Amino acid sequence: MSQLRISEVADLLGVSDDTVRRMVDNGRLPATKDDSGRLVADGADVARVAAGLASPASPGPVTDESARNRMRGIVTRVVKDTVMAQVELQCGPFRVVSLMSREAVDELGLEPGSVAIASIKATNVIVGIP
Repeated sequence: MSQLRISEVADLLGVSDDTVRRMVDNGRLPATKDDSGRLVADGADVARVAAGLASPASPGPVTDESARNRMRGIVTRVVKDTVMAQVELQCGPFRVVSLMSREAVDELGLEPGSVAIASIKATNVIVGIP
């Protein structure tokens, strides 16, 4: 499983490093020290915390892509069959679900706790009034 440094967790959750340290201190986010003595959190634990937060992380730079709607997040669930897969990401307050080939999921190494960027490009967008 991926181990994320405190600064990476803060960026993904859209909070400060100090806020993440407080989450660790109060037991909301389990963390350990890596071989360098830095505090790290397991990606799956970060995914669980991300699902409960409501501020999106900056997607950061992406090159060579025409899609303009990008959201950086953390994979919270992967369901695979023999050909296709469903991948769920929590991007701040937004749950994004993608259907893709199992081969793509395996090549990208997507699993709960993986950091990923959802690029969204649609031929139509339906807007409704509540």
